[in-house]
Amino acid sequence: MKKIGITGQNGFVGRHLYNTLGLFPEEFERIEFKKEFFNDEHKLDEFVSKCDVIVHLAAMNRHENEQFIYETNIALAKNLVDALKRTNSKPHVLISSSTQEERDNLYGKSKREGREAIINWANENEGKVTGLIIPNVFGAFGKPFYNSFIATFCYQLTHGETPSIANDGEVKLIYVQELVDQIIKEIRSGKSTEELFINPTASKKVSEVLDLLNQFKTKYFENGEIPVINDSFEHNLFNTYRSYIDYKNHYPIKFTQHTDPRGAFVEIIRLGIGGQCSFSTTVPNITRGNHFHTRKIERFAVIKGKAQIQLRKIDSDEVLNFYLDGKDPAYVDMPIWYTHNIKNIGEEELYTIFWINEAFNPEDADTYFVEV
Repeated sequence: MKKIGITGQNGFVGRHLYNTLGLFPEEFERIEFKKEFFNDEHKLDEFVSKCDVIVHLAAMNRHENEQFIYETNIALAKNLVDALKRTNSKPHVLISSSTQEERDNLYGKSKREGREAIINWANENEGKVTGLIIPNVFGAFGKPFYNSFIATFCYQLTHGETPSIANDGEVKLIYVQELVDQIIKEIRSGKSTEELFINPTASKKVSEVLDLLNQFKTKYFENGEIPVINDSFEHNLFNTYRSYIDYKNHYPIKFTQHTDPRGAFVEIIRLGIGGQCSFSTTVPNITRGNHFHTRKIERFAVIKGKAQIQLRKIDSDEVLNFYLDGKDPAYVDMPIWYTHNIKNIGEEELYTIFWINEAFNPEDADTYFVEV
C-alpha cells in the first residue's frame, strides 16, 4: 500500500485528488496534510517522513501583488525541499506546474523555479520526481474569481449575476477528474519524468463556454430540463455548473400538475439525453441509497407518499434535508460527490421515480457506498 500526502490537500485539485484516492482504500493510504505544516518544521518533517508519494499542489494562483505570488510559491517549494533533506526522505514527488511556465510573468516563473528546485533535490539525493505541466483546470467546487473563469461564470449564473468576457481567447482545458486520473496513473507507475506535459482534453473560446453555460441556466436551472449533452466536455461542464447551485434553497422543486375530472398529469423529466428510468416502492421507515456518484446525473421524483431525502458532500459534515410529499409532487437532483439517501417517513408505501443519465453497468457502476 502506498502512503500518499498532498500539499494543498484542501485546494481545488487537492480535494478532488484526496477524495478519489479514498475510493481505493486497499491501494492507497492518505497521509493528512494541513497548510500550517509549512510554518512548523517539526510537523512538516513528520508529514514528509511518512509519505511514499508526495503530490505538491500547494500554491498561490492569484493576488493583487505578483511579487507576493512569486515569493510565496518559491517559499513553499523550498520548505518542502528543506524538509526532504532534513529527514533524508526519498518519496516520489509529483509537483504541479503550469503551461504558464512559458509566459513572461512571475506566476509562471514561480512554477518553473519551484519545479526545478524539486528536480535538483531529486538529482542530488537519488529521489524521484514528476513535473506535471498542467493546462487550465475546471471542475466542480472550484473557487470563483480564483481557480478559473469557468468557476466564476458558473457561480454568477447560479447566483443572479451576469458574466462578462474580458478576453475571448482560445483556452486549453482539462476537467479536474481527468487530471486526477492522470496523476493517479503517474503515482501507480512510480516513474520519474522531470517534464510531463498533461494534454488538454478540450480547446474552447471563452464565448463558446459561456454560451453553453447560458443554455444550462435556461434549460436546467430555470426549467428543470436535462440539456442535450454532445460529448464528454459538455457532460463535465454540466456537472461543473450543477455544483454551484445553492442546493439548500433550490430543492425540492415542485412539478407542474395538470388536473381535470379524471385526475392529474405530471411531466417528470424532459431530456436532451437518454439514460435509465425506474421506480421503487418503499415501505415505511425504510431508507434506500447512502451512496454517491462522481459523474452520474440523477433525479429522484416522489409521486406518492412522504419522503425525506438527505444529501451530504463526502468531505463535509453538513447534511441537507428535503421533505417531499406525493400530494404535491416534487424532485431533487443528486449532485456529484454528494452521498444521498431517501427514506419513507410516512405511513403508506412511498413511490419514487428515479432517472439517471446512464444505464447501470456493474463493471463501472460509479456508485460508492457511504452513510449520509
